[in-house]
Parts: sequence; C-alpha cells; structure tokens
Amino acid sequence: MAPKWRDLADRLAERIKSGKYAPGQQLPHIRDLVEAGEGSKSTVHAAYKALEAEGLVTSSRGHGTVVRQQTPLKRLGIARYDKAKWRDGDEVAFIADRVASGRAHRRDEQTQTVSRVEAPPKVAAAHGLPVGAPVYARARLVKEGEQPTHTLTSYYRPEHVEGTRLVDPTPGPAGRGGGFRVLYDAGYEIDHMKEEIFARVPTPDEVKLLQLPPGEPVVELHRTTRTADGTVVEFAIGVHSASRFAWEYDFKVPDSAAQKTDEGAPDAK
Repeated sequence: MAPKWRDLADRLAERIKSGKYAPGQQLPHIRDLVEAGEGSKSTVHAAYKALEAEGLVTSSRGHGTVVRQQTPLKRLGIARYDKAKWRDGDEVAFIADRVASGRAHRRDEQTQTVSRVEAPPKVAAAHGLPVGAPVYARARLVKEGEQPTHTLTSYYRPEHVEGTRLVDPTPGPAGRGGGFRVLYDAGYEIDHMKEEIFARVPTPDEVKLLQLPPGEPVVELHRTTRTADGTVVEFAIGVHSASRFAWEYDFKVPDSAAQKTDEGAPDAK
C-alpha cells in the first residue's frame, strides 16, 4: 500500500492534469487540507514536495504552492529578431515569444536594473575591451504573470548608449521597440548576431530567483549582436528555466559552396 502522502500527491496531480487546478493557481494551504481531513501536516507537506519534485508546482515564501505552466513558451530563434517587429512596430523579443505561443503578456513583466560596471572577462572579450573596462549592464528579470521565466543581462559600451533610454532603469522595455530600436535610433542598426546556448546546473541564487523545482537545470544563452561593419553593440547573457521554454529555429540552409561558385563565375556577356 502506498504511503498516505503518495496517495494525496497522486490525487492532487490528477486535479492539476485535468485542469481543476489551473496554471498559476495557488493550491490550498496545508492547514486547509489538514482541516479537510486529507492527512496530517507532515503528510500534506510531503505530498506538496513530491508535486514540486515532479515539476507540477513551485513553492516559494510569499507565493505558497502554485501550479506551474505545463506548456512551455515557444522561444523563437531567428524570427524573434525580425526588424519589422521592433523597428516598425513595438513587438520586443520577449513579447514576440508570447505572441508566437498564444500567451498573454504585459510590459511590466520585464523589470530591470541598470548599472555601470567593470567588464568581466567574457564581456570584455566579446566587446574587444580590456578586462575591467567600464560597460553598462542592463539586467532584466522576465516573468509570465508571477512566474519568473528567465533573466537577461545586456552589456554595452558607454559610448554607444550614454544619453539613451538603455541606461534608464524604468521598468519594462526601453520604450517603443525596445533596446534594438534604441540602438537603431542612435545609428547602430543591428545586422547579424550569434547565439550560443548550453545547459548547466543552476546556482542557489538562480534557484531562488527563478523559483526552480529541485533538480531542474537552466539553459544559458550568450548573444553577440553586431552592426553590418562588425561592430559589437551588445553582448547578452541569459539564464532560462529549462522546462519553461521550447527553443525553435527556422532558417534557410546555407550553401557556401554554391555562393563561392556564383561569386567566382565570369560576368555573362
């Protein structure tokens, strides 16, 4: 016979999967289930811990035990940076992901802090600066409702962003079109970028900040953004909850051999 906490956890899991407890909804307080005859305090606590370990809920001080969103956000690869979204409209990257996922969004779901810091080695290398050179760090925490999804910190050379909205710590995107539009208006139109992603074990601070369940890894993103002449105008480091995103890349397959052949062909007469 299964222990009482396992039986309770299975029944609560079924309610979550059937939609009786919806994503973002807080489960009953432990004392309420105890008073309802579902078991002792230790039984209910063990059941909630099991649900958290299975990735069905998150628990945090001040928020209680909340049902996790089970359908991951579609994290667009190339399409999220379409210039028509941010240059001609107001669909910044994190909003583009929400739109593609059919999910609601609010601008205040992105908060930020801006500070002038000494460039750590990775940032210095990306920008071609000495380690310790001054750079601006624009750190964002992005949420879906009350659930944190990821952090993203962009690093900029002071001469590229001083006097712009990118050094304004007001919550939300940096005005209409976000950071890329600010760079565009300052004369730095982004032309190409490189993204590197890898999974790793989160730090204790990341577990707390992103409200990660036990054992969940994070996906770290490094993004280098350049203008057409190769100038690096942003180097960003993002830390994403692994289960909250489905990464998608849709692109034309390169054929460099064919391109070289075309470039080497004599002009038609």
